[in-house]
Amino acid sequence: MFQPTIQFLPPETELEPRAVLKKLALAHRYLAELKGMAATIPNEHILINTLALQEAKDSSEIENVITTQDELYKANLFADYIKNPAAKEVNRYASALKSAFELVRNDRLITVNRIVDIHRVLEQNDAGIRTQGGTVLKNESTGETVYTPPQTHEEIQRLMGNLERYINDDGLSDVDPLVKMAVIHHQFESIHPFYDGNGRTGRIINILYLVARGLLDIPVLYLSRYIIRTKMDYYRLLQQTRDTGDWEPWLLYMLEGVEHTSRQTIWIIQRIKEIMLDYKHRIRNELPKIYSQDLLNNLFRHPYTKIESLQHDLGVSRLTATKYLERLTEKGFIEKHKIGRYNYYVNRPLMNVFMDIPEM
Repeated sequence: MFQPTIQFLPPETELEPRAVLKKLALAHRYLAELKGMAATIPNEHILINTLALQEAKDSSEIENVITTQDELYKANLFADYIKNPAAKEVNRYASALKSAFELVRNDRLITVNRIVDIHRVLEQNDAGIRTQGGTVLKNESTGETVYTPPQTHEEIQRLMGNLERYINDDGLSDVDPLVKMAVIHHQFESIHPFYDGNGRTGRIINILYLVARGLLDIPVLYLSRYIIRTKMDYYRLLQQTRDTGDWEPWLLYMLEGVEHTSRQTIWIIQRIKEIMLDYKHRIRNELPKIYSQDLLNNLFRHPYTKIESLQHDLGVSRLTATKYLERLTEKGFIEKHKIGRYNYYVNRPLMNVFMDIPEM
């Protein structure tokens, strides 16, 4: 089987033919609309918390790490109590994403060391970049080897160093940043620098790059739902680009993902805004003595919340936090549930938003 050698970036080919430029216009239009829509939510952590967990769930599902929304949020609330390994793995993904975002938003850099740190959090080990040969990618159904990534530690290090320069030095290439994001993702997955966790790490790099280039202020665009829906195309086009050197189909696929996912996320944020506004008016009218913007933010920052979270966010006593949650439950704003001896409270209308996302 012919096995092409990975070339250093930038690719020595035309990356912006007419079809790509046409698709870029649409992708940028909806991405800019998403950036503006995200800025209208009063507390950025409402979106960072909720959407990061959804991305973590979807990205992990691509790698056959499956958990339910209920298991995921309960594991997020009761880390020491819930033993579901898949839910814990998904929560590690969200933690890796959020901690890396805080660094990248400050200096706009995505370095090899940061990528290794992301991987360390995801995998909970210090294996780092591969040092041993033998890694191959196989067809899950047939067991046939479909791709052999670089085998030596030295070659992987050289390619990762080149990738770091390509990510951070716009002097290496003047192509559109969305085209660069697609090239970066393809190159990272082709280098396959880690023994495991390359797909999830690569998808985190996607969103960090959009933040680093100022196309988004906070990490709200996640392609994993799109990739799940088009999984066969995703893997086919990754390999087709390696085999042929023709980037156009891969670039069009990724730009379609940006457009499609931007439109879905705009819908999600619009629904969250509508529900928040409804809750704001109703809580002020029905429970005026307990209403505050901090209370509202808590109910939407934590779709599953607990007494301790409310205590912390509002700076109130445990007794007061309990009273607030009980009143909200009585009025139907949240549902009260029990796990062991612990109570937790669910914002069901908010959770339903993530269950009802339309195809765009």
